[in-house]
Amino acid sequence: MTALFLPCAGGAEELLVDEVRRIAGPATEAEAVRGGVWVEGDERLAMRLNLESRLAQRVLWPLIEGRYRDEHDLYDLARRVPWPQWITPQQTLRVDVNAQRSPLQSLNFAALRIKDAACDVMREATGERPSVDTHHPDLPLMLYVGPDHATLYADTSGEALFKRGWRDAQGGRQDVKGEAPLKETLAAAMLAAAGWHGRAEDGPLLDPCCGAGTIAIEAAQMACGIAPGAARRFAFERWISFKPHLNTWREMQREARDRVHAPAVAIYAGDVSFRMTDFAARNAARAGVAQAIEFKTADALQRPAPAAQGTMLLNPPYGERIAPKGRGQGRDARDPMPSREDFEGGGAAGGDDFFAGLAAQWKRHYAGWTAWCLSPDMKLPTRMRLKESRRVPMWNGPIECRLYRFDIVAGSNKG
Repeated sequence: MTALFLPCAGGAEELLVDEVRRIAGPATEAEAVRGGVWVEGDERLAMRLNLESRLAQRVLWPLIEGRYRDEHDLYDLARRVPWPQWITPQQTLRVDVNAQRSPLQSLNFAALRIKDAACDVMREATGERPSVDTHHPDLPLMLYVGPDHATLYADTSGEALFKRGWRDAQGGRQDVKGEAPLKETLAAAMLAAAGWHGRAEDGPLLDPCCGAGTIAIEAAQMACGIAPGAARRFAFERWISFKPHLNTWREMQREARDRVHAPAVAIYAGDVSFRMTDFAARNAARAGVAQAIEFKTADALQRPAPAAQGTMLLNPPYGERIAPKGRGQGRDARDPMPSREDFEGGGAAGGDDFFAGLAAQWKRHYAGWTAWCLSPDMKLPTRMRLKESRRVPMWNGPIECRLYRFDIVAGSNKG
């Protein structure tokens, strides 16, 4: 057993602990820390977490840790790793560095010294050395350095886990640039915070401002029992140390495929833009859930409720996408992330009118629904003239946000 580290989005740590225990069993030792979760596990658990976790960004396997003062100490530390047990000289590696209050002057030089140590050990053991691949290495390494302590991990995931495998289906990242700033892992955290797990008892889900469809697709995969890692490959599949476990891994994959089923609950999504609704529908098809989502191009300010009760979950739009049928004159939709000042200062053109109109629509047509809204605007409830029943801190990359819960009551200024 070893202490795996699972980094996650800020605000999702406790949600990830709950998820880990659902995946690995309630007795699993898991501890939330800032920015991630520690969990006691082995190769089998590392593989299963890669396959099943919706909230973790990566699954990191510790190689070595210790105190350091400078890059020379890091080199000495990395030389103690038995590198020939992980890869062959014909394979590749890459080193990334994450530092917090570190005295190091150059993180690039620190990465270079780790690489040098690995290559020197391999050359001494085999007469050859691996090369560096900065894009798709066989062995991606993560070095975490604090004020005086360093930990070196092997990244079992390879590419970050928010890359579920469906966005790159046509070669390269085929999103419309800037239209999908919400990562799949954050969409999953929003669903987890809302207590929506794709079960029949959770009730219908609606994203009326779906953009590229990330929230609806994540929800639909949950409702169909599709493992988030079922359509992609992982770095550990190429490691010498994991080869004895690959039959177990193939069995996990087979079990995941066999449990896919028809959706257990209805999911609705749409956008004011025909272009975005069509784009989201094509994404859903690539993700294998086209049949599980009912897409409809509609203005969120006019769309009637698709069911008597349910859950709305949305990452509110801005600029071009908040105006009916694209007639707005606000921020260019290609600019994916307005600043915090844009929201708090009312700088997002048309934003106040949109949110006031959205609240009015909810009170007229969505009584009995629960709405969860992710926003960096700390004054959003005031702008909507609604009282939130919960606000959950979350981070969308570097942007501090809140996930607001509104319990919709007909004709009332209270949520």
